[in-house]
Amino acid sequence: MRDRDIRSAPNYTVPALVMGWVNLTLALLLTKAEFGFVPALLLAAAIHHGIGRWAAIRAGR
Repeated sequence: MRDRDIRSAPNYTVPALVMGWVNLTLALLLTKAEFGFVPALLLAAAIHHGIGRWAAIRAGR
């Protein structure tokens, strides 16, 4: 085998967060346009609750 210079992997955290924000914004805007404000608000609340539960599970609570 050849000796190769193995470098660390690039950090894609910021691009992933930006893409997630763009997808969330589009999903909420499309939901609001198609079904109105209340379903979009309920979807946002469900996503917020799910993220909170996921964070609690990851924290070991």
